Amino acid sequence: MRHNKSFNHLGRKSGHRKAMLANMASSLILHKRIETTLAKAKALRVYIEPLVTKSKDDTTHSRRTVFSYLKQKEAVSELFRTVAPKIAERPGGYTRILKTGFRKGDAAEMALIEFVDFNEAALASATGESKKSTTRRSRRSKKSTETAAPKAEKETKTAAKAEVAPKETVAEKQETPAEEAPEAE
Repeated sequence: MRHNKSFNHLGRKSGHRKAMLANMASSLILHKRIETTLAKAKALRVYIEPLVTKSKDDTTHSRRTVFSYLKQKEAVSELFRTVAPKIAERPGGYTRILKTGFRKGDAAEMALIEFVDFNEAALASATGESKKSTTRRSRRSKKSTETAAPKAEKETKTAAKAEVAPKETVAEKQETPAEEAPEAE
C-alpha cells in the first residue's frame, strides 16, 4: 500500500531517481529549457525550485548545499551567476511546464519545462511588445459592409480634397517669405 507516499517514484530505485533528477536539473540550468515527460517535469520542478531559492543567497554554505544536489560545478556556477540575479525579486514559481502532446513511440505525455524569466518570447508578449497592434472592431455582416462601402468612398474623396488644399497653402507660404526677403534689403 502507498499510504502517505506523496512523491512520484518514476519507476526507479532511489539512487537512480536522484541521479536522473540531478542530471535533468543541471541540464535545465545550463540550457534554460528541456523537453521531457510530464511526470518527470513535475518531479523536476519539485526538485529544482528549492535549489533556485537557495541560490538567491550567495554564500559558501548555500553553494555547497546546491552542489551536493547537482554534482556539477558548471551548473552550480551558472545557477549562482546568471539565474539567481535574474529571479532575485520573484518570490517563487521559477519554472513553467508547457504540455507539448504525446510521444510517438509510447504515447507518453511530453512537456517542456523552462525558467520563467528566460523565455524571451513570453516576456515580450507580457510587456506588450507584440507585433500585432490592431484594435478590435465589430464583426459586421456582408450586407452592412456593402451599404457602408459607398459612404466610405465619399469620405475618402472629401478627405483627398481636404488634403490637397492645405498643401497648396503651405507651398504659397514657403514662396512668400523667399520673395519678401530680397525686397526688405
